[in-house]
Amino acid sequence: MDDKKKVELALKVATLYYRDGWNQSDIATELNISRATVSRLLQFGRDRGLVTIKIHNPIAPLHQLEVDLLAKYPSLRKIIIVPGTDDPLEKVGAAGAKYIEQIVKDKDIIGLGWGKTVYQVGLHLKPKDVADITVVQMKGSMANTNTRNYAFETVNTFAKAFNTIPQYLPLPVIFDHAQTRELVANDTHIKHILKLGEQSNIAVFTVGTVRDSALLFKLGYFTKQEQLTLQHEAVGDVFSRFIDSKGRIVNKDIDQRTIGIELTELQKKKHSILVAANVAKVPAVHGVLTAGYANTLVIDQESANNLVNFLN
Repeated sequence: MDDKKKVELALKVATLYYRDGWNQSDIATELNISRATVSRLLQFGRDRGLVTIKIHNPIAPLHQLEVDLLAKYPSLRKIIIVPGTDDPLEKVGAAGAKYIEQIVKDKDIIGLGWGKTVYQVGLHLKPKDVADITVVQMKGSMANTNTRNYAFETVNTFAKAFNTIPQYLPLPVIFDHAQTRELVANDTHIKHILKLGEQSNIAVFTVGTVRDSALLFKLGYFTKQEQLTLQHEAVGDVFSRFIDSKGRIVNKDIDQRTIGIELTELQKKKHSILVAANVAKVPAVHGVLTAGYANTLVIDQESANNLVNFLN
């Protein structure tokens, strides 16, 4: 085997092993080579610098993690890191809820994304005696599959905690055609809801991945080719707008079919709160923070460790 072919095969093996989590036996079967060859190619990849391995210390001091993240992402004003836990989703949700309870005041407008993580924040909110709170969805909330996106449950839990009536955006988040999206967005009621989202001074949201298992890919919005294109171009989504590692929109056509808050509006919020509890979301979190879409981060310790070292 010449050197070029060996490098190509080593890269393929390393990608399946390190990125996609395949074991060596499955890789051998998939590529029709021996398990010993797989092992040798993995070692070859490390020796040639095709693969580098970083060890993330899960017990690194939280204070140092905060300092490192604040230095890496100048847009951040507040970081809450949840110590290592077997159930980061629930613990991060509880930490996010506690912080929101501390900052919310009379007449605030709270704009929401959706997904399991934001729903966990809502579930942990304790009722607070504040007046004239508005809770509004900041992106479309309907899907044409039976997969739960937790959109209505989320806005309802927030509204209940602050004794208000939820403001729904009862639309698909992504339309088949940009023209249809434009017509719907100009409806008087829809314009009012979207305007409330723009006026919100507190935004609470998470990010999505571009893995096959990503929630947004299960909701029936994309063709298979569109999904493959997004997986090639994007690191994840925020408010269902797909971004690269610098937070830039990657597909203008799909973005023009998306209804909800513009990402640049997040930069204007007094409290733009990104909540994340999954290492797989680190690339998208990095994109959001690099672009300055969030000024507050609530994250689990393992993900924080990965984020400090991401693209360094």
